[in-house]
Amino acid sequence: MIEYITFAPVASFIFALTIGATLWVFSNEDLYGKLMMHPYSVYRNKNVYTLLTSGFIHKDWMHLFFNMLSYYFFAFVLETRIGHWQFAVLYIASLILSDLPSVVKHKDDYYYHSLGASGAVSAVIFSFILYDPMTKMMIIPFPFPIPAIIFGVLYLVYCHFASKHARDNVNHDAHFFGALCGIFITAILHPDVLGQFIHSLSGQAR
Repeated sequence: MIEYITFAPVASFIFALTIGATLWVFSNEDLYGKLMMHPYSVYRNKNVYTLLTSGFIHKDWMHLFFNMLSYYFFAFVLETRIGHWQFAVLYIASLILSDLPSVVKHKDDYYYHSLGASGAVSAVIFSFILYDPMTKMMIIPFPFPIPAIIFGVLYLVYCHFASKHARDNVNHDAHFFGALCGIFITAILHPDVLGQFIHSLSGQAR
């Protein structure tokens, strides 16, 4: 872990903070109401800070495990490519921006709440895909690895469909818009990544 702290200090700090904050709310349920994002309130300029705090807490162990596992596979390597302060900007901005569509969508639903790092983690994954679109990824239920760019397309299609039709209490909008944030923020911070991305794809197509 010392090695991670050395070459990816920001990703390491966020990783530790997210796990620590989640364990904290596990033992103090009153904090859930204070830290979860409540679109009804946020839209009315109340508890706006929850756009940020909700991204550092999770519903249960499984929710935390899958988000942090995905984060672990991509975040530390990404920071070495995108830069330290750039990674911080990407993660925090995506954490907040990915929730804004949910605020608008559920602004009149008093009982709707949202939490978890999924939007920011999606941004990290899609930023990584820009740098290495042809890397192979193992995705359930596929029994074989697929190129990251194919995963990205399937992911966006699924999130868009699930946002309109799923009834599973998962904030698919945050996943979808987090992924888009990852693409656009990375392109703004490092415009040259788009040329690298196209070169990687065209090189494989030859």
